[in-house]
Amino acid sequence: MKTDTREQSALKRSIAATVFVGGAGVVFGILSGSLSIAFDGMFSVVDASMTGMALLVSRLIERQTSGRFQLGFWHLEPIVLLFNGALLSLLSAYAFTNAVGTLLSGGRDLEFGWAIAYAVIIVAICLAMFLIGRRQNREIQSALLALDVKGWAMSGLITAALLVAFLIAALLQDTAFEGWTPYVDPAVLAILTLCLIPVPLRTVFEALKDIFLVAPAALDAQVRSVASGIVQRNGYRDVRTYVAKVGRSRTMEFHFIVPEDHPNQTLADFDRVREEIAGAVGGEPRDRWLTVTFTADPKWAD
Repeated sequence: MKTDTREQSALKRSIAATVFVGGAGVVFGILSGSLSIAFDGMFSVVDASMTGMALLVSRLIERQTSGRFQLGFWHLEPIVLLFNGALLSLLSAYAFTNAVGTLLSGGRDLEFGWAIAYAVIIVAICLAMFLIGRRQNREIQSALLALDVKGWAMSGLITAALLVAFLIAALLQDTAFEGWTPYVDPAVLAILTLCLIPVPLRTVFEALKDIFLVAPAALDAQVRSVASGIVQRNGYRDVRTYVAKVGRSRTMEFHFIVPEDHPNQTLADFDRVREEIAGAVGGEPRDRWLTVTFTADPKWAD
């Protein structure tokens, strides 16, 4: 099965599972009266909508180019990641604010039976989706799937923490500490959201790097090394290289400055240099934009 087809199939499965988890969160949040479960459900609903957008982008990238987007659709991938990360960050910040407000107003009573049942079911689903997605992405190597797997990990950790807190609170009922149980739900929600906010924020910063075409250090070093070897072996004067990463794509430009008295090279010779560079930089040809030029005047390389 093609990589793009496998990626889209994995995203479709994730959307179906996420919609189920989100719906369960809303229902059980109402039945149990839990803000943290409601947040968990809303987190899943947002995640499902973002995964749907990721699926659309994956299909567009598969088309490679169009009359309007002649340089491809790679630039849409970091935009989706940015929007996803920013939305999840805002949702987490809003949930934290609500949790603090609930704590200050005296907490919230829960139906722990419903809450525990929900947590057990969702932890099992999240764990299964995380393991399946991570195993598949080891071969597919998709940024969109990596984000989806990260989303399942976050959801699973949220719900696992909720399960532990609900179990402890249930055990405290009918004891001297029963008065503290209304604070369990908002306290757990406040701690979880505070801990989770850095995760989508990291996605935002990585996406911004792609959008602003920040040259990745590792790719820059690789391209410079390849270009230096070509210069030495072919007796060129110098080379200028330019790199960028946008989503799954890599843009690499090699501009070789050839001496005016350089021994004659045919177009076939230049094409052999291009083939050597393509093999050295590696990667899927469809996911790279490789430009190799030759000139005797440095102004065309700068």
